[in-house]
Amino acid sequence: MPRQIDYRSSSPHGADDVAAVMLDEEYLRARLVQLGGPGAKVLAHEAHDGGGRYTIRHGVDEAALPSIVTSLVSGNLVIQRTESLRREAPGRYRGDVDVLIPGTPASAAGTLELRDTGSGSELLVRADVTVKVPFLGGKIEGVIADQVQQLLAAETAFTLEWLDGKHR
Repeated sequence: MPRQIDYRSSSPHGADDVAAVMLDEEYLRARLVQLGGPGAKVLAHEAHDGGGRYTIRHGVDEAALPSIVTSLVSGNLVIQRTESLRREAPGRYRGDVDVLIPGTPASAAGTLELRDTGSGSELLVRADVTVKVPFLGGKIEGVIADQVQQLLAAETAFTLEWLDGKHR
């Protein structure tokens, strides 16, 4: 049974500003330098007035992986993530996220919502993590879900610092 991730963050910046940063290739590259791990890279990127789409690769050093995950992979863990964001109205965006972990039976898929609030904006991410391994799948899904929550929190902090001009 998939493990659901519900992540919510808020920003004092409007949704249009946050979306512009999320879809900025320079920002993505800088974020990956700081948070992407071994082999991190922007694999594809397109942005236009109504939104955009990108694919990035993260790496997680084998030494940082819990033993239950190292039972699935040898060496560093590679995570490939594709996100899209499209403008529905001023201050409101929706998108999709798909995560593959090549060479493993693990994946995740979900949705993004970014919208203005009275005091800035809010990002909502809902995704299901699935690991197709008998008996251990649920345990591994829990580990992956926790790691994704931590990564999203770190990315949020980086994004807020970027918007405040601290990384440029």
